[in-house]
Amino acid sequence: DFKWAQPGSFTVAIAAAGEPPLATYATDAQTLVGSDPDIASQLAEILGLKLNLVAVAWPDWPLGLSSGKYDAVISNVGVTEERKLKFDFSTYRQGLHGFFVKTERKITSIKEPKDVAGLKIATSSGTIQDRIINEWSDENVKAGLPASEILYYDDTAATLLAIQSGRVDAIFNVNSVYTYQGLKTGAIRLVGNVNAGWPNIADVGVVTRKDSGLADVLTAAINELIADGAYAKTLEQWKLTPESIPTSKTNPPGLPKY
Repeated sequence: DFKWAQPGSFTVAIAAAGEPPLATYATDAQTLVGSDPDIASQLAEILGLKLNLVAVAWPDWPLGLSSGKYDAVISNVGVTEERKLKFDFSTYRQGLHGFFVKTERKITSIKEPKDVAGLKIATSSGTIQDRIINEWSDENVKAGLPASEILYYDDTAATLLAIQSGRVDAIFNVNSVYTYQGLKTGAIRLVGNVNAGWPNIADVGVVTRKDSGLADVLTAAINELIADGAYAKTLEQWKLTPESIPTSKTNPPGLPKY
């Protein structure tokens, strides 16, 4: 009895297109490509529906989903307790953030707070990674270590320019986006990962309307993709294997409000 936004189609919103490998436009400047569109396509096939992808601005997806303009959102949306009050989640990836340094730097590992003591770190304001790096810096100060200098940049291009020019020692941001940039340019390399739920675990999920009945169906479909190997192939293709999960879950514990 689920009422599809477009009869016969699985209508999926993809937000923030332009951040490969998750989602970007193909050379025709119209077709969405990336790991999230690929997952959407595979789910539509299991559902026996035609895929209808809709590119939306990030701030617009909650209202659009609630109003029934689309059936689901597949766009790197992390599971949080606050979001679970209004939406359901079917997990399909770990939420990972990464530390990246200029390829020539001698820094080999950043995995815990003491590793960033005294470093200049680039990140994005008001994000999960912003919360984590500030908490790490505060821990260091309490332990008698130097604070980190945290610098904020609005986009990937500005962040990459900052590290290339030496204004920052490391980038701490979305793992998938900057791993892709490292592979594409060779200018940066990964030196450590931190789960978005630090010190706990938090995943990324396919988002659906609360109590619509679709979440359990999509969770089962994702687990089918995991079981037959299609899921692993998709993540490997987009260099996202470190973000894989062994099992999809419906509405697992999420991040508290931050």
